[in-house]
Amino acid sequence: MTEFLEPTDRIITVFGGSGFIGRHLVRALARDGWRVRVATRRPDLAFYLQPLGEVGQVHAVQANLRYPDSLAQALRGAVAAVNLVGILAPSGAQTFDAVQAEGAGAVAQAAQAAGIPNFIHFSAIGADANSASAYARSKAAGEAAVLAAVPSAKILRPSVVFGPEDQFFNRFAAMAQKMPALPLIGGGATRLQPVYVGDVAETAARLLNGAGAAGAVYELGGPSIKTLREIFEFVLATTHRARPLVALPFGVAGAIGAVSETLNKWLLGLIPAEFSVTRDQVELLRHDNIVSEKAIAEGRTLAGLGLTPESVEAIVPAYLYRYRKSGQFADERAV
Repeated sequence: MTEFLEPTDRIITVFGGSGFIGRHLVRALARDGWRVRVATRRPDLAFYLQPLGEVGQVHAVQANLRYPDSLAQALRGAVAAVNLVGILAPSGAQTFDAVQAEGAGAVAQAAQAAGIPNFIHFSAIGADANSASAYARSKAAGEAAVLAAVPSAKILRPSVVFGPEDQFFNRFAAMAQKMPALPLIGGGATRLQPVYVGDVAETAARLLNGAGAAGAVYELGGPSIKTLREIFEFVLATTHRARPLVALPFGVAGAIGAVSETLNKWLLGLIPAEFSVTRDQVELLRHDNIVSEKAIAEGRTLAGLGLTPESVEAIVPAYLYRYRKSGQFADERAV
């Protein structure tokens, strides 16, 4: 059982704390004794976070990145802040630039105005101002805006994050469940370094409690690097599914992405995620998503912060079993 510290008067505001990474970070912060204020557009949908701490230790407030007054109110009395707000695909007014560049800057400016130097911003490995990917460019612009407003901020760049509620392994397992074959974009040679959500949350908690260097960028990856093909093969083996893997050249995948985006727009976003792909997602897969040698050498990694990362093999089977034909006990035999 996790031992919780007695809550103190230290208030931390977590923007986007009701999302996938957010719920794990909220738990870690509550464990460390913080009073956690979760800032979200729909606080009525964040009540499930309250049991992660003691009575009254976790509560949600309304905030919208487009309204500076709401950001200021969410930060009143706080001594630290985290920006977790991000999107995987644009939708309407929720564009990459609006959320991950301008939005990140707005949160950082509000933190600067509130006199909060203890600030964590979540970005992503692959953030690059010169990238052909709009997602990667917006992540780089967000980092720059944050550091311009709060030079002492610490930036976290995780690789793909996995955990029970992820949109990575769960998505691929759903594809294997519903599709006769799985497409390997670019032949499946892209290398990724999946990192466990609990390790990402623990890293942020340690940085907020004083670890690490001000203004530094930390790259977070798991203990092993896997190609996309290896990840698909692992998912198929774990879910007991036999599906052919079909290599899809980047050019063909990009054309499919363009059609998928158009159809999804016509159908008001009703196409299930496992059946859709965007051109930007295809572009991202042209590049490996792994921790850089420079970050390793400078100790800006999980190991550099004294953390031993969990492996995919140790965590993922425990939540992918539901995609097996016979569920959790598919391997059980009556004696």
